[in-house]
This record gives sequence, structure tokens and C-alpha cells, in this order.
Amino acid sequence: MTAVLSVHDLHVAIGHRENAANVLRGASLDVGAGEVRGLVGESGAGKSMLGRAVLGLLPANAVITAGTILFEGRDLVAMPEPERRSLLGRRIALIPQDPMTSLNPVKRVGGQIATLLRHHLALSRRDALARAEELLAEVAIREPRRVLELYPHEISGGMRQRVLIAMAFACDPSLVIADEPTTALDVTVQRQVLQLVERLRLRHGAAILFVTHDLGVVAKICRTMTVLHAGRVLEEGETADVLAKPRHPYTRALLAATPRADRPAEALRPVPPALIESLWAEAHRLDRQSAVAMS
Repeated sequence: MTAVLSVHDLHVAIGHRENAANVLRGASLDVGAGEVRGLVGESGAGKSMLGRAVLGLLPANAVITAGTILFEGRDLVAMPEPERRSLLGRRIALIPQDPMTSLNPVKRVGGQIATLLRHHLALSRRDALARAEELLAEVAIREPRRVLELYPHEISGGMRQRVLIAMAFACDPSLVIADEPTTALDVTVQRQVLQLVERLRLRHGAAILFVTHDLGVVAKICRTMTVLHAGRVLEEGETADVLAKPRHPYTRALLAATPRADRPAEALRPVPPALIESLWAEAHRLDRQSAVAMS
């Protein structure tokens, strides 16, 4: 399978000089054409930071210190900023985690979608609004023409997430970064959103990097998965294989800590602190080795 996205040995540090902290430590992964790859790990693992590195949306005090990010064969790290920005929203899209803070609260829904379409596809305002209505209908929003005239606070959280999904797929991107798009939704809406993302993926042929801490979501939608901790890839493979026979102790601990609907009486088993301590000790050892090599 041809890789739409190929991240190789990516290192990202945040902070300044001697106070800089490594948040990605040699992370590597591939996402094939039309593939949904899950990127999983607990909070602070570096999942969202990897997605931001691909998008070129790292915090101002974060820097890529090594590695490559190949998108359709071109290295995004070495690409001039104007060229890279021209890809965002059109060839590489984002479904963010929080729909309320991701939409402009003082602009109508239709105007926000139309602005995206006019910028990337050079549509007239009338054509952009007509296409925006079609996009809302595509994500199963009732009365799309009426919703175009509403402000984000006038629609539900699930509808706001559908608007963002419509915007992500609006320009037929090759790659969509989905950054925990179901976290703030209840279980019923979450299932609907996952089904919607899968339907749009098939319709548009996009590859998806699905960032999440929820192994249940990974099992539902992702064909392959990558397990991240402390900015390092600990395990990857076909989702069914990793979930059935995890090789790394951390992956096994994550599975053991996941509540099971079919075993309601089973006590929750948190990830053992000793395992976390050993993983962080290894990460800090690699940091010291890297610092010595660069000095």
C-alpha cells in the first residue's frame, strides 16, 4: 500500500535550549492511501503533538529537531512555509477535538464553511454557500439551509462536530488528522460520528490518522494502530492482531485498564506505576544519549 503519510524518526522539543523538553523521541509511522490508522496512548504521550507536527501547527516554543514527515512523497519539514500552508485545509485536513472552540463564535456556520471553499477552490460566494449546504446534508444535518444561518452556540455539540467533519472533507483531502473528535460526545452521538467519518472516508478515498486514547474507538474504526508513550512508538500493527495478542507490556496494561461491557463486575486495573516509571526512565536515558551525541 502506498503511504500517503510517512513519519520517520521524528523528534520534537518544547522549550528553550537547556530547559527544552523532548515530547517526541524518534516517532515513526506510515498511513496508507485510504487507511485509518489509530494513534493511541494516555494523556501526555505525544499523540496530538505528532498530529500538530504533521499539520505544521506546533506551539511557538516547539521545534522539530530531527526526522522527516513525507506527505505524498514530499518532506513537509523541509517545505517552504507558504507551500506547506497551501496544503492545509485542502490536501491535509483536521477534525479537532473541541468543536465549540474550533468554530468562530461570532460568524454564522455557512459563512465559515464558505470562507474555506472560497479560499481553496476559488468559488464565488453564491456557489460556496450552495456547496456548504450540500456538505451539511452530506453529514446528515437536517434542514441544512437553516443551519447555515445559525451561529455555533445555536446548535448542539454533535451538530458542531458534524460541521467540522464537513469542513474537513470539503476539499477532498488526501489525509485527515482526526484529533480525538469523539471525546466530548455522548456514546450515542459518538457512534454516529464514527459511522459518518467511515462513510466519508470511503466516499472521498481519504486516509485518516485517528488520534485517541479510547481503544474501543480504535477497535471500531481503525485497521491499523500505533501505540505511543513518552513520544516513542512502543508497538504497531493490524488492530485485530495488536488487540488480540499485544506484544509490549504497556499495550497489555492499557488493554487491562480498559473497562469491559461484557465483564461489568471485573475490577479496574490501572497501568502499574512501576511500568510507567521504567518507560520514563528509558525515555530519559535516550534523551541523555541524544544530548551527548549532539554536544
